[in-house]
Amino acid sequence: MRNFEEAVVRSALASDGELCRNSEVAKWIERRTDEVSVRIEGMKLSEMTDWSFDPTTGSIRHKTGRFFSIEGTTGKCNLDHVERWNQPIINQPEIGFLGCLVKIVGGVLYFLVQSKIEPGNINVVQLSPTLQATRSNYTRQHGGRSPKLLEFFTAVPEPNILYDQLQSEQGSRFLRKRNRNFIVFTDRDIAPDDDFRWLTLGQIKNFCRADNTVNMDLRTVIAGLRVDFCQHGELIGKSSSASVREQFAIAVGESFSAASRGLHSFVELQSWLTALKSHTEVFSERARIDDLSDWDFSELGLVNRNAREFDIDWVRVSISNREVSAWHQPILRPNRKSVFAFVTRKINGVLHVLVQAKFECGNFDTYELAPTVQCYLPEYRGSRPLAPFLDEVLSAKDSEIRLDVMQSEEGGRFFRDENRNMIVEFGDGFSTAEGRRFRWMTLYQLHEFSRFSNNVNIQARSLLAMLEIA
Repeated sequence: MRNFEEAVVRSALASDGELCRNSEVAKWIERRTDEVSVRIEGMKLSEMTDWSFDPTTGSIRHKTGRFFSIEGTTGKCNLDHVERWNQPIINQPEIGFLGCLVKIVGGVLYFLVQSKIEPGNINVVQLSPTLQATRSNYTRQHGGRSPKLLEFFTAVPEPNILYDQLQSEQGSRFLRKRNRNFIVFTDRDIAPDDDFRWLTLGQIKNFCRADNTVNMDLRTVIAGLRVDFCQHGELIGKSSSASVREQFAIAVGESFSAASRGLHSFVELQSWLTALKSHTEVFSERARIDDLSDWDFSELGLVNRNAREFDIDWVRVSISNREVSAWHQPILRPNRKSVFAFVTRKINGVLHVLVQAKFECGNFDTYELAPTVQCYLPEYRGSRPLAPFLDEVLSAKDSEIRLDVMQSEEGGRFFRDENRNMIVEFGDGFSTAEGRRFRWMTLYQLHEFSRFSNNVNIQARSLLAMLEIA
């Protein structure tokens, strides 16, 4: 196991790879983008083949009953910052695959990534996991080809599974949606394919610093892999002349260590989260989309009357290099960008992140651990921000910002949805006060929560994935 952990450390430290150089990756993405043709057009609901409005349930469904449906949800809870909601929501109860194949070459762990094309992607082609498929897709409900390399994930010897967990997706848009995130080791030969390249963990993290290049699904998968970097200090060079970025990466590695001393014990953090869930009363029910009070349903789409959050369009998609080249579907189109940000600072010499317990109507179990700030921009009532710590994040100095990048959300269900992802580091002058829904955690503690389903939301996992480690 130590040899494997060393391979992970070496992979995280390798910002360029021997199997495919960064310059080659950039050219590969550019070429794949130039080769593909993508066309998305709005259409009338009555013109859609395979999709229709079900007058009995008041939802939009596929004729097979598979894939996903657009339903309504209404509800209320005893939270001052939420209170009530009524909105459409994507119901996709099937559990899909998000999987990465890995192998060790020259003592370094490599990930097999795919140049994935999704209709809603801003950059058309983005780096994605080896396998990214819904159950309907890999069981070929669409009548097309099976996803490539599916056989590597369907009958895996248990010793070859390095990470395997059900993880949630956006709780404000999906109803209790989960996918199987897993990482599988292989020593089998894989035939060369222009859709795939072997990259180090450091390369993936490096490309995460480029706007809309590494997709949401690859970020959530690599977030599951954690190694105690302090146990491999001999591989990590520390210099007194390290840059601010390098110093922060070293602090990140130390915070991921099991030996790092947190402001709170893990039991205390568990108790805090459990108490929040226990004291929150939620009353929700399904609703017809044509009865939602804040939405207008028509032949052209489902439109939010306040131009907040998102609308849903009916679209015709044609795209090359997919299992199916043309289809119709509903797609969610955001009306605003969001900011997802972690506030960090050192407490007792150890880097901590300020984590929010966030309620969303589609969450599997009321609260999930979320970034310090997760909200639409701008979200102000007069001069008062709706989101705690939003002002502090947006007014951070350049010298305090450790990450600031635009990242896309899932391109199969969302149309050109990009959000600002930030990590800021404040000094000792930043208060350690928390409030009822916030707690300071080490990265090790936050990752421990992510080892179990429905604890850490996808926005927080995405930020964890983008942390560089040294």
